[in-house]
Amino acid sequence: MNPIPTLNNRFAELDSRLYSPTQASTIGAPRWVIRNHALANYLGMDLTSNNGEPFLSAFSGGAPLPNSRPLAMVYAGHQFGHYVNQLGDGRGLLLGEIDTPQGAFDLHLKGAGPTPYSRMGDGRAVLRSSIREYLCGEAMTALGIASTRSLCITTGEQTVWREKEESAAMLVRVA
Repeated sequence: MNPIPTLNNRFAELDSRLYSPTQASTIGAPRWVIRNHALANYLGMDLTSNNGEPFLSAFSGGAPLPNSRPLAMVYAGHQFGHYVNQLGDGRGLLLGEIDTPQGAFDLHLKGAGPTPYSRMGDGRAVLRSSIREYLCGEAMTALGIASTRSLCITTGEQTVWREKEESAAMLVRVA
């Protein structure tokens, strides 16, 4: 098992109009909320002990993993009943891809902070909705329904305002 995998980012090899290179912004004093050790092992990663420190940093807006080229993807679509020619990842970043014997998997950091596509938002995710996404993805997988999964959730000292003040969080989505 390679404790810290080398990432690649084939998406970054596409036309640069499809993305914007963007660094995550830290949530400060990061700590783990939950780590999906079974999924980490499946991907050949070790999130435990000292091997987990580079991951905690990378998955909370700190130093990226080796060869990671974080980017926010841009896309078009309908929103509120109207076509919008430039939407995009307003709070998430594609960190890169990890190649495993089971295939290639994207690592996407949700709640990474503002991106060029945030449209005046803070780019953050809240802890409660991150936990809900984590649980739903794992439940779908356990039921045999293909779904994205979550590798981990981190939180820190930063708070965000939604209906009330809440803890900011970052979730690593795997697809």
